[in-house]
Amino acid sequence: MTAPALLSRTAAGFTPPLAGDETLDRPAVIRRVVRETPDTRTFWLSLADPDARAAYRFLPGQFNMLYVFGVGEVPISVSSDPGLPTRLAHTIRSTGRVTDAIGALRVGDVVGLRGPFGTPWPMQAAEGSDLLIVAGGLGLAPVRPAIYEALRERHAYRRVIVLVGARGPEHMLYRGLLDAWHEWMRSRRMEVSLTVDVADDAWPYGEGVVTTLFDGARIDPDRTTAFVCGPEIMMSFAIRGLLARDVPPDRVYLSMERNMQCGVRLCGHCQFGPTFVCADGPVFRYDRIADLLGAHAL
Repeated sequence: MTAPALLSRTAAGFTPPLAGDETLDRPAVIRRVVRETPDTRTFWLSLADPDARAAYRFLPGQFNMLYVFGVGEVPISVSSDPGLPTRLAHTIRSTGRVTDAIGALRVGDVVGLRGPFGTPWPMQAAEGSDLLIVAGGLGLAPVRPAIYEALRERHAYRRVIVLVGARGPEHMLYRGLLDAWHEWMRSRRMEVSLTVDVADDAWPYGEGVVTTLFDGARIDPDRTTAFVCGPEIMMSFAIRGLLARDVPPDRVYLSMERNMQCGVRLCGHCQFGPTFVCADGPVFRYDRIADLLGAHAL
């Protein structure tokens, strides 16, 4: 039996749970697969059951548990527009047994989906302020729904500033979309700046780590709410840079990544001090976990 045949299952093999019960698997059909980088793809899914599909909603920053039959389950942030919840995108890097198995799936295959889980980006807390979004590498995926939401509710924020970094041009997620946003968002008074650690001759944007974009962003510390997501070392330097520019710690939010295996505070794998990332996070206000981050070398 080939791997795709082993991993796929028809939606007819499922008994859909009641809409609204996020603890049970629902069958979700892969509708489209987009290669983003050499090791990362975006899987566009739709719930197979019409009632479940119509009832499903998520908030920016939340995640689903995706289950590959016979292999296992993995938490993946929803990376699509929360205003279009019937079309769910999950951007997945192949880094282990389950993500490698998902990477072998094709259009028409079916995965199990539980969710949504976790705390969202506090869009309402940022209203009336400058919304600063800082993303590095795969961290762009969990904040992309917040960007879509800010676009839709542009009147709710003063400036909207999106700063994105990656290791190199070939590692930049959603490159076509970002190129379009870089130009188009100017008319919406939204600013998008891109940088890579090491550029090539064809790269038209900045070179350097994402914090090199801070000075050009003209951050107003008294009016800024920051969302930060990316590798922990990147978040560490970004937070230090924001605090050095006098952005208050209670106006900085970050999304943590841990080994989440249940999504409902039961297994304990994602315990982070007294908190559980799957339920108390993944989005945390920095001042509430600053001591824990120091203990974990962030």
